[in-house]
Amino acid sequence: MNKVFLGLCALLLAGLLSGCNQLTQYTISEQEINQALAKHNNYEKQIGVAGLVDAHIVLTDLSSQIGREEPNKVTLSGNAKVNISSLFGPQQAEMKLTMKAQPVFDKAQGAIFLKDMELVDVQVQPEKMQGVLKTLTPYLNQSLKDYFNQKPAWVLSSDRSKAESLAKRFAQGLEVKPGELVIPFTSQ
Repeated sequence: MNKVFLGLCALLLAGLLSGCNQLTQYTISEQEINQALAKHNNYEKQIGVAGLVDAHIVLTDLSSQIGREEPNKVTLSGNAKVNISSLFGPQQAEMKLTMKAQPVFDKAQGAIFLKDMELVDVQVQPEKMQGVLKTLTPYLNQSLKDYFNQKPAWVLSSDRSKAESLAKRFAQGLEVKPGELVIPFTSQ
């Protein structure tokens, strides 16, 4: 009987602590970030080198890995469809992009931005287009960095849940944990 009572007390305490966790922080999962990226981030850009090559790039299928490959970083992968106009005529290519960024919480906007985006891997199909697209990669890298510095990956909303409403009002920064972003309500 005594062991049953202790077991129930332990279970009750665990439930209370997990419930209190909701009062001290708000957690956004990798899946939620991926859904937000799919809905809200529509990167489409015209970049090029004047007189040589011009490319229209559309980024699709963005997905994130939060804090898994590198601590405190978000790794994004996505596909890019590229329509190229050059001295050799119009051509098309597809790129598989891997990018890394630092998630940053902006309290004034109640938003999480992926700052300092950097391309870390680019794969091009067809391979014959690799040379042309390698020339454009620095421009694409800067354009992606500018885009994600201005467009949030997640915006807190008072309409979605009470916990998110609390996060919007009492957020004290951002923690990156494997698979999730945590917004604490108290300073550590």
